[in-house]
Amino acid sequence: MKNILEQSVLASAALCAAILPAQAAGDTTVVLVHGAFADGSSWGKVIPLLQAKGVKVVAVQNPLSSLADDVSAARKAIDAQPGKVVLVGHSWGGAVITQAGDSDKIKALVYVAAFAPSEGETLGAVGKDYPVSPGVSTLKPDAAGYLALSEASYAANFAQDIPAASARAYAATQGLFPARAFDETIGYAAWKSKPNYYIVAGNDRMISPDLQRAFARKLKAVTTVLGSSHVPMLSQPQKVADVILAAVQR
Repeated sequence: MKNILEQSVLASAALCAAILPAQAAGDTTVVLVHGAFADGSSWGKVIPLLQAKGVKVVAVQNPLSSLADDVSAARKAIDAQPGKVVLVGHSWGGAVITQAGDSDKIKALVYVAAFAPSEGETLGAVGKDYPVSPGVSTLKPDAAGYLALSEASYAANFAQDIPAASARAYAATQGLFPARAFDETIGYAAWKSKPNYYIVAGNDRMISPDLQRAFARKLKAVTTVLGSSHVPMLSQPQKVADVILAAVQR
């Protein structure tokens, strides 16, 4: 009888261990925030990988008109979810999730080759101690003060490790980005009170990999380094999805 009881207890424990991650995933929505020079389609390779694990996913379409407007769009997506949220930001989206991640719903923040500023900082200032990246050096504001990457720079500096035809297609989806947004001040740093994950893009030509490593250290983040361009979610989507899933199941 004792052996049967012990076997029953062990079986129950094994069943609970198998069920708990699924329950954690079922209660959690992943909210994806894209960066500048991109739109929600930049998450298109990661989304089905998360959905295949039973995770609900929402990709925010940032207006890319100002930090305040993008933060508002992210907060609307967060507020619409019934349970916990893992908030993920790429590039400029890191600044957005830093400010938008103040909700009690936020379970963790995931930064993907992203800015992770502190209160009182602007993105124009956070990289002042690092050389201007090859991609950023190609950005020239138009007469109205908006920025865009040329098709050539997109392929060479933004997404150099995906097929050239795909890079051209993604370049065509980019929206104009206001240069003044780099001078907007961060008013709240959600990473100070949330668990953090950071994916460093080791071959990034938009945000210095050394700056990304500095962000990861500052955040005391669980850090993954990938040998990728600025868009690891397009070139190494499974590895990006694995980091997000770890945050979902924590």
